Amino acid sequence: MELQRQKQFLGLLEKELVIAMGCTEPAAAALAGAKAAELLGARPEFVAISTSRDMVKNAMGVGLPNCELKGIQAAVALGVVGGDCSKGLGILSVITDSQRKAAAEMAREDRVSLQMVSEVPPLYIEVTVSAGGSTAKAVISGEHDRFSHMEKDGKVLLDLGLVPDSLAEASDALSQEELAALSLDEIIDFANSAPRRALDIVLEAARTNMAIARHAFVGNYGLSVGRIFGETLPFEPRTLGEAFALGTALAASASDARMAGCPMPVMINSGSGNQGITVTVPLAVLASFLKKSDDELGRALCVSELVGLVLTSRKDRLSALCGAFTAAIGTSCGMVYLMGGDRATMDRAVNTMVGNLTGIICDGAKMTCALKIYSCVDAAALSCRLAFKGIAPGCESGIVGKDSLQSIDFLSRISHEGMEQTDRTILSIMMDKQRHVERC
Repeated sequence: MELQRQKQFLGLLEKELVIAMGCTEPAAAALAGAKAAELLGARPEFVAISTSRDMVKNAMGVGLPNCELKGIQAAVALGVVGGDCSKGLGILSVITDSQRKAAAEMAREDRVSLQMVSEVPPLYIEVTVSAGGSTAKAVISGEHDRFSHMEKDGKVLLDLGLVPDSLAEASDALSQEELAALSLDEIIDFANSAPRRALDIVLEAARTNMAIARHAFVGNYGLSVGRIFGETLPFEPRTLGEAFALGTALAASASDARMAGCPMPVMINSGSGNQGITVTVPLAVLASFLKKSDDELGRALCVSELVGLVLTSRKDRLSALCGAFTAAIGTSCGMVYLMGGDRATMDRAVNTMVGNLTGIICDGAKMTCALKIYSCVDAAALSCRLAFKGIAPGCESGIVGKDSLQSIDFLSRISHEGMEQTDRTILSIMMDKQRHVERC
């Protein structure tokens, strides 16, 4: 792979694989609130939030780290009354008692308004704050920590496009169009020759995410999906089947903890901690069982991380299609690579994944995400094992294509053309439940 192209892949990993504390939608909301307050230069008296339906959906039911509050208004309020913008998506890693109290007071006194807006990207949050006749506004859009617009008292301080162009905003990164067009061959080529810095990034992601997985494996978070399923599994797998099962359970454990607000960091993929967990934890377990070196694991992680990023670029960061599913397609490819499979074997694994779980919906971030991660990682292991036997559904099977590229094209169409109304219906149900709690 030519040096400039390699630099672009490395730039992508450096940009995307970052630490986050708690669910990234509330973290982005808190970050926008903190930036608006910072621009105002005073404690805001009133806060107005304009955001997409997907941001509301993903923040509605998830736990916030170090806090019992929930929802996008609470997250913004926490940022407004004391968030530190320099922490990025780790902004909720430290929440003081006075911060919690002030945020709760703002909510009780109806000083935080919320409206959902259309004609914006799925990932969009605008926070306007006011005090003493002065106003300030901060907008995050396209990516969870990307400020696209800022202003103070009507003076525009920053104005980028709502959706990022990586080439325009960072010279050593792939554009969205280039990312979406990446083939498995190019990803494998990069993994085979990945520089030390790339391997260090993905290995750190695996270590970070394994830490919360191991912590939750013996804890009691959420639905305890991973802990309960893992009760009968040895922590040192004796067979390939046990290694797949343990990786699945640990990934679900990490999600159990994260969705419950566990104050431990994760390394994200595509702006999502759950996706970051999905593409790393199962591979770390499998590599340990296979006695692979760190470098071998790192190259497999490059495959899983990059496939996950490509698929997200094809469906949007927030959509009605569950990100754990698309991330697990990356997991299946990483498993194939780790076990010595070639591109044709990966093709079969991708086609099996598309033929299996396509259509699994995203109904926000909450405790049942652990269930979906369990199902998706289990499916990744199944697709990998079938692929090595030469088995995969053919293009006569529903939405499965003749190869992975065509299957991914069909998956993208389903996400964009087929699930728009599904997304609206999901949020309608969730909002109706919130208004009528007794139905739950």
